[in-house]
Amino acid sequence: MRKSKHLPEKGCVAIIDFGSQYTQLIARRIRDLGVFSVIIPWDSPLQDLLNIAPVGIILSGGPSSLLEEESPTLDKRIFDLGIPILGICYGYQWIASCFGGKVEKGGKGEYGRSSLSIIKETTLFEGLPTHFTVWNSHGDRVSELPKDFEVIAFTADEPHAAACNFKKNIYGLQFHPEVTHTEHGEKILANFLFEICRATPNWNLGSFIEESIEEIRRKVGNEKVILGISGGVDSSVTAALVHKAVGERLYPLFVDTGLLRQNEAETITKLLQQSLGLKIHLFDASQQFLDRLKNVADPERKRKIIGSLFIRVFEKAAQSFGEVKFLAQGTLYPDIIESAQSGRKGACLIKSHHNVGGLPKKIPFELIEPLRFLFKDEVRKVGQLLGLPHELLYRHPFPGPGLAVRCLAPIREQNLRILRKADAIVVEEIKKAGFYEQIWQAFAVLLPVRSVGVMGDRRTYDFTIAIRAVESIDGMTADWVKLPPDLLSRISNKIINEVEGVNRVVYDISSKPPATIEWE
Repeated sequence: MRKSKHLPEKGCVAIIDFGSQYTQLIARRIRDLGVFSVIIPWDSPLQDLLNIAPVGIILSGGPSSLLEEESPTLDKRIFDLGIPILGICYGYQWIASCFGGKVEKGGKGEYGRSSLSIIKETTLFEGLPTHFTVWNSHGDRVSELPKDFEVIAFTADEPHAAACNFKKNIYGLQFHPEVTHTEHGEKILANFLFEICRATPNWNLGSFIEESIEEIRRKVGNEKVILGISGGVDSSVTAALVHKAVGERLYPLFVDTGLLRQNEAETITKLLQQSLGLKIHLFDASQQFLDRLKNVADPERKRKIIGSLFIRVFEKAAQSFGEVKFLAQGTLYPDIIESAQSGRKGACLIKSHHNVGGLPKKIPFELIEPLRFLFKDEVRKVGQLLGLPHELLYRHPFPGPGLAVRCLAPIREQNLRILRKADAIVVEEIKKAGFYEQIWQAFAVLLPVRSVGVMGDRRTYDFTIAIRAVESIDGMTADWVKLPPDLLSRISNKIINEVEGVNRVVYDISSKPPATIEWE
């Protein structure tokens, strides 16, 4: 992140990124606690770390194994800086190996929840109960601690789940305190920041808004900006920020891809015009998208086709606005890290988001992505500070590729009609039951599975609809929602009775990880 007069020059925390899917989540948790954080790739020169003068260093997890050749490593001189260090997962294992400890492949990987038992009082665990639930995601383990390190907590499968070198103020955790599934994770990070590093709160989203508006003005100058707007919170907040920066030189474009939910174009255009005072330019490209996606089944191909075609549509639409130099997008950091497009060595591709990994290599615009370092809950807070209406800010997320990644059956208009009707029933019934704002996201998925049924004493051979409902804070982790059985029954009956082509409904009870929220 670029430093500016709105961001603190001193008192920040440096996060060394080993390629973890949770690295930016660590940064977000730290920002929640009011401390500015800087992410530094593991292969950066030591001088980059010295330049920001951090009060603390956190070493992230990562997908690599220390047992592999050319696994990520750091300049070991960081241990001589006298700065407190917290290693998480791979970061902890790397610390242990540097001091002579042993890292081995575990007899079995430790994934998901486990119970942590604290056996030694430390500042890191100050104010915590002696037993609580933590979240793990690792295959290797520290099998032997190095000299001067002590065990401070364990789990049933990991005798060295947490360790400390008190002389050097170095802590290691095998579990992930940054994810919401770890109880008291925020308190652990707060203890590290304020009790061990003596950090001072110096970050807030108000300064982020100032910084973003100033940055957009500086970058755009007197040029025009086109914005792909969907009606979701990400593009709406982006529109509000860019509009504050450039005014009428912003041209919001709503593209009908043919992959939208029921009545989406009409609903969103009206809502955005009323709430933001923007003139929305509608462009119907549905036939182009459906033609290109016809019978395409591979999820990565879908996303790349959609990302590429989006740019071509923008390129054509922009011609009616005169010369347009910039394209604004509501890209969030989860999009960046899941697409492994953050410039981080060692990061693994989860899926290409249409506005990140799905973009063609050459585009005729310069990108403006003011939200690219934020998570969904932070974006909503920014939207509140900008005065956006509640109805807009708390709409459930809808993927950029639209129903294309919720239709696992072949992309055909008939299948999309089935999915639209089923999805509308899911959302309608959840709203009626008062659950819509209590959960993160709920939707229908059309599966490429036909099964035998009986309706009106006649045999049917129709599609299956899956219902997905999850609760989350930031989209990086999620739990399936235990919707009441009577609500699920109503949804199922209504879909089967009213949506021709469906004779079976199932409920998705998987969490993220190991699943993702969307099916593709």
